[in-house]
Amino acid sequence: MTTRPTQLDAAHFDAKARQWDDNPVFQERGLKIAQAIRQAVALNKRMSALDYGCGTGLLSFPLKDELGPILMADSSGGMLEVVAGKIAAQGVANMTPMKLDLLADPAPTQQFDLIVTSMTLHHVPDTDAILRIFHDLLNPGGTLCIADLDQEDGSFHGPEVDVHHGFDRADLGRRAAATGFADVRFQTVFSIAKARETGTRDYPVFLMTARRAGA
Repeated sequence: MTTRPTQLDAAHFDAKARQWDDNPVFQERGLKIAQAIRQAVALNKRMSALDYGCGTGLLSFPLKDELGPILMADSSGGMLEVVAGKIAAQGVANMTPMKLDLLADPAPTQQFDLIVTSMTLHHVPDTDAILRIFHDLLNPGGTLCIADLDQEDGSFHGPEVDVHHGFDRADLGRRAAATGFADVRFQTVFSIAKARETGTRDYPVFLMTARRAGA
């Protein structure tokens, strides 16, 4: 599953970074996904985590007191500036921002017990490649948590934005299993309502959890 890279992504998110946390939908979505992860994964402070496509940290900040070190990775410098400011303002000791595009940059040298990513996968050009990278970055027995859109007709972003139009759960589950993940599970955790010409439309957001086989 591939599509052309969206070259404007970083600049787009840089421009929106300072106002990102003002959106109550983004806030609520982060909290709902965080709660679903809590219920699906036995979190503890010995766990190292990677939040890939972390944005302003709306997913990881609610989880920070339940985890060990968290690498906050994003390709948007503007988003990471906001993260760094929040880390400093709150005196957070276990979060580290890093500018990172796993399809272009060298992968981190460390491995993780948990990888979380929210509303990022549909912006990644090569789904199979990023799943392989996630698998390699996890410790044996580690868990991958992906929150993203169910497959839609392209109206969520509009035709001018070149991204995946969400994901078919069965297809994504097969791809994860082919990569080596086990215990692949899906649940609906949120729904985004958007006004369209034909009326308000809901776009469901799923959480996929999967485990790297091993310990």
